[in-house]
Amino acid sequence: MYTLGMDIGSTTSKAVILRDGREIVASSMVIATVGTLGVFQVMDHVLEESGLKKEDMACIVATGYGRQTYGEADYQVSELTCHGLGVRHVCPQARTVIDIGGQDAKVLSLGEEGRMVNFVMNDKCAAGTGRFLDVMANILKLDISQLEVEAARSEKPANISSTCTVFAESEVISQLAAGTAIPDLVAGICQSVAVRTAALAKRAGVKEKVFMSGGVAKNGGVRSALEKELGTEIGWHPLGQLMGALGGCIYGWEKSR
Repeated sequence: MYTLGMDIGSTTSKAVILRDGREIVASSMVIATVGTLGVFQVMDHVLEESGLKKEDMACIVATGYGRQTYGEADYQVSELTCHGLGVRHVCPQARTVIDIGGQDAKVLSLGEEGRMVNFVMNDKCAAGTGRFLDVMANILKLDISQLEVEAARSEKPANISSTCTVFAESEVISQLAAGTAIPDLVAGICQSVAVRTAALAKRAGVKEKVFMSGGVAKNGGVRSALEKELGTEIGWHPLGQLMGALGGCIYGWEKSR
């Protein structure tokens, strides 16, 4: 039995096809575009990769920020529920999930069965999110993938005191003009995200094992800074950005079997 999960986020659309609730058959991710075009693009891509048709899907589940834009889904499910299910699939021991997406950050507490028992989200401010890192990388004329490398080269991380993206932008520009080394600025930016995220996690209650999902999970600079803030090791997965879509597949499988 095949199920398809789509995570329609603020900056990217992701899709996963799962066989029998266990095996990932195909996955796809596209940058969000105008209107619902990205949704249909990611659907086309994942079906093409799998060699399957939409009619082969026992269930289609839409989740994420824009889940209501895809009216053909059998179920429209909260991203909180789907992220919990997706993380449980790749890391059954996870009890705290830190998810940093393009425009928000959330922390989920999972019970023994991997079901969400509590959650905390940020205050809809871009600070501490993927968007914040994108803005900072642009100021420093770096590709987002270079932040981890630059942070590792830092000898004295800069202090980025502003929690607002706009003020932090001015602060980074001022420090850059004053001669602060780019690696130190990048490390300070990663530390700023970590401090904000750690405060969110502590509100939810941190229980091991801690797992990080979302696009920012790929940034080793942020992960390392967050591990220091929380005093614990943080697990992650190369497919961490697909956890919502994967969880959608699992939700659909549980409903259809």
